Amino acid sequence: MTRADKTAEIARLKEKFEQQTFFYLTDTFALSVDQINRFRRLCFEKGIEVFVAKNTLVKKALEAIEGERGYAPLFDILHGPTTLMFSDNAKLPAKVIEEFRKEFDKPVLKAAYIDSDVFIGDDQIKELIKLKTKEEVIADIIAMLEGPIQGVLGGLNSGANTIYGLLDAIEAKG
Repeated sequence: MTRADKTAEIARLKEKFEQQTFFYLTDTFALSVDQINRFRRLCFEKGIEVFVAKNTLVKKALEAIEGERGYAPLFDILHGPTTLMFSDNAKLPAKVIEEFRKEFDKPVLKAAYIDSDVFIGDDQIKELIKLKTKEEVIADIIAMLEGPIQGVLGGLNSGANTIYGLLDAIEAKG
């Protein structure tokens, strides 16, 4: 790989990391070509972008945009083969990894970067799967707000019936 190729790859990776707030670093070493193709196909079907990059280039791209993003803990795990997974859904890559590992031993999670939080190690898969998506959090908030509103509306409706009953009783006497 020439210096120009490396510079172009770093720029491409840097742009990808700047655009994505969720990405996973995995180890797919020892999977056969057929298994890798099956894994890539599964990821493609789920809308996850997957590609392999050299660790030194990944590190340089991350260092170039480090700032306040907190990428530093990822630098220590950048050794051996690394497969990158990018998704708009924070927990989807973890679910795909778990699904694929029902049949195969790999990929192994090296680390995940989720909106400034770093999850290191394969034992974090279960925690990542439990993460709530933005849509799930919004639905939970709406459900929490809906309960009290329903109570207020119910009270108002029952109060209206009481007032109507009193007015009917007064009218009947008069």
